[in-house]
Amino acid sequence: MQNEEAIIIGAGPCGLAAAIELERIGLRPLVIEKRNIVHSISQYPTYMHFFSSPELLEIGEIPFTTANEKPSRLEALNYYRTAAQRHQIRVKAYESITSITPDGDFFILQGENRFGEKSSYKSRYVIIATGYFDHPNELGIPGEQLDKVSHFFRESHPYVGMKVAIIGGSNSAIDAALELERVGADVTVVYRGDDYSKSIKPWVKPGFQSKVAKGSIRMLFQSTVIGIENHAITVQGPEGPLQIENDFVLALTGFHPDRHFLNASRVTIEEEGFPTFNEATMETNVPGIYLAGVVASRHEANEIFIESGRYHGCKIAGHIQSLK
Repeated sequence: MQNEEAIIIGAGPCGLAAAIELERIGLRPLVIEKRNIVHSISQYPTYMHFFSSPELLEIGEIPFTTANEKPSRLEALNYYRTAAQRHQIRVKAYESITSITPDGDFFILQGENRFGEKSSYKSRYVIIATGYFDHPNELGIPGEQLDKVSHFFRESHPYVGMKVAIIGGSNSAIDAALELERVGADVTVVYRGDDYSKSIKPWVKPGFQSKVAKGSIRMLFQSTVIGIENHAITVQGPEGPLQIENDFVLALTGFHPDRHFLNASRVTIEEEGFPTFNEATMETNVPGIYLAGVVASRHEANEIFIESGRYHGCKIAGHIQSLK
């Protein structure tokens, strides 16, 4: 068994920021990541640009420089990778933590790597910074499990000339629709709201509205997809059900934390489906287990939440230091 002072589960921006803050109070945390560093950002659309300006995404007092007004996905990958290297953060990649069990004033963590090899750790403090992106909000409708349905959008090329339905009205849905239209896809956006979301990036919204007005993109408000078939979808709208020819469905309906893992770790889940924690310290109802990053975001969008989530490590470090 490997003994550690503190273990951080998740090497996203907020997990890395927490590691830097713990180092500043004399701890030497181990960051365990089931995939690669900032995996969630690597899953973003290939040509995505952040809503936030670069200084709002900085960690560890390392400047985030870019020639653009808004940093790109590629620039962010390079930035966070560099931050981890400069601060010499200990990251154990491609290993999953499968359980956290209290052991007196410590915790026993069981891990498993991608080859099925087991490992175990003992740590006084555990910071869960796992994000959301492995747990999409499912629609619960017939056909959702078909191969044509995806909860992620990476790039438009695979959809050239295809009839694509996008479910959702957030920035991710709007950005995907614009990219798909540019490569010649036949795009229909299905959104349950009665008007455009107020969260849409202001520099993107006019162009999108223009595409809709010209008929280049079909926008269905007050509508939900109620069924998915091999070559069609059924949409329930204000005028009743409508069947639309379809090749692919992008269900960009958001994500939620791994409630099963949190519950198994004895972290309680509130009625709204989010974990219990103290916002002043980020400590959960289990003393010694903390949350950092989007796992504690409740309703906030992930790319915006990095702006505040990067400070969770300061709260955690301050609380741990006060206990000494």
